[in-house]
Amino acid sequence: MSDSRQPRPPPSSILGSVIDEETRYEAVRSRDARFDGEFFFAVETTGIYCRPSCPAVTPKRHNVRYYATAAAAQGAGFRACRRCRPDAVPGSAEWNVRADVVGRAMRMIGDGVVDREGVAGLAVRLGYSARQVQRQLTAEVGAGPVALARAQRAHTARVLLQTTGLPITEIAFASGFASVRQFNDTIRAVYAATPTELRAAAPRRDASGRGAAAPSTGIPLRLAHRGPYQSAAVFDLLADEAVAGVEDMTGPRGRRTYRRTLRLPHGHGIVAVDERPGAGSGAGSGGWLDARIRLCDPRDLTTAVQRLRRLFDLDADAYAVDERLARDPRLAPSVAARPGLRSPGAADPEELAVRAVVGVAQAEELVRTYGKPLDAPCGALTHVFPEPAVLAEAEGGRGTLGALAAALADGTLRLDAGADRDDAQEVLLALPGMDARTVAVIRTRALGDPDVAPPGAHAPESWRPWRSYALHHLRTARRSEREKTGV
Repeated sequence: MSDSRQPRPPPSSILGSVIDEETRYEAVRSRDARFDGEFFFAVETTGIYCRPSCPAVTPKRHNVRYYATAAAAQGAGFRACRRCRPDAVPGSAEWNVRADVVGRAMRMIGDGVVDREGVAGLAVRLGYSARQVQRQLTAEVGAGPVALARAQRAHTARVLLQTTGLPITEIAFASGFASVRQFNDTIRAVYAATPTELRAAAPRRDASGRGAAAPSTGIPLRLAHRGPYQSAAVFDLLADEAVAGVEDMTGPRGRRTYRRTLRLPHGHGIVAVDERPGAGSGAGSGGWLDARIRLCDPRDLTTAVQRLRRLFDLDADAYAVDERLARDPRLAPSVAARPGLRSPGAADPEELAVRAVVGVAQAEELVRTYGKPLDAPCGALTHVFPEPAVLAEAEGGRGTLGALAAALADGTLRLDAGADRDDAQEVLLALPGMDARTVAVIRTRALGDPDVAPPGAHAPESWRPWRSYALHHLRTARRSEREKTGV
């Protein structure tokens, strides 16, 4: 067996920063895509940073430096590789697993909180001082909140430059930059190119050479994931739960398109994600889901992308999940049959909480009665799901729905990307009429907790920290058996 085929520790071993330099270099040398997004490497002689699977010639070991984030590599003066596009990799699964201040901060930065509210707003949400947040992030990921947000803005700008026809000045502000000069300086520093040069380098999409989509048609994106992906199971769940007016599923099984409206910080959006046939057919090194996002305000692009990533669980470490659950005889057949099965989250956690309480039929009635109509319906999509404040006023605080809506509206209950999961659960359990099983659903889906066991479920300690995935395996296996037997 060649060295490049020697068994290597799974990417999950880097959680807690325990991966050693030898393992990192082996991942780089063998171009192991399992580690893409889990760390980045930079080459001192070229001044470039890459993802581990970069196809370029492997650099000499003594010239390589490793970084936990793209922002840390950029802060050290390295620019992004034009060949492997390290800024487009899946996010680290570590931030979804961790419930500490760093994990919560990383999720909120990904959701665009620093761009909208600044570092001070991030610190207030976390309950720490700005200095403490800066210190903890720098110590663990090699970059503070400003640098992390800057790297994300640069990525958003590149996407807009290369996929839309928006004027460059509009892209600068839509990406979250405070000025055109700051935008130009950042793009040159990160990509070693001007915005105009970056746009000119975009792949041509049709025979006429027009590489950018018109804003009215939406922004085409590839939402990357790590490892195999069982798209059929995710799309089945979304089809079962679809709420008419805000969601729509079309097409034959295997080639479905999921569409929905989104309530976003600066307006609303309409997103479409395509099921990818064969995406989960083998171990693979990763892939993507094709998506298109149409926004009222381009400043919402980063937030919309992150919410889709959470809905489809695209940043999960499928290798780590499968490795742990395959050890259990009860789960092993399902893991073998469905490698990369995901635990879907929520595109709008507040909406998910309401739907978990009332069910699909009543949720549709709420949409018809209190939802915000779109200016122009888009096929079956006609509304944005009603805001908690609207529901709170309509329900007058009565019943479980009224209490939930009021708690969401006044901030007593937080379900945003950086919410403390234990605090949220405590508030939820205190609401009148709220049962523990519904709280478990909200914690799993709205808060993206990968390790939830509902009351009464047999979920042994050996499944931790992936009990949410284990139970999803069991549900999916039962569904598959019913489809086979016709029961």
